[in-house]
Amino acid sequence: MPTSIITTDDLREFKMELLDDIKQLLNEQSGHITKRWLKSPDVKELLGISSGTLQNLRINGTLPYTKVGGVLYYDYEEIMNVMEKNKIHNKF
Repeated sequence: MPTSIITTDDLREFKMELLDDIKQLLNEQSGHITKRWLKSPDVKELLGISSGTLQNLRINGTLPYTKVGGVLYYDYEEIMNVMEKNKIHNKF
């Protein structure tokens, strides 16, 4: 079997490729959105709700939002906090 010499540059390149592959796999499996600010269509898809339901969540103050130039933005972390706060634990 022939001997191959591996340099530190080879190892560094391998490490970077491996990390990129791992990041890609984690993003694909987690299904999480990586953007911080989401527009209404993104939020509706994430939560599986209609435009009317999203509007009701804004109106009653359940879901905080930011309006910039007529476009509504929602903070992904705030959405996750709302979901966590409203989690119901049934005891059977």
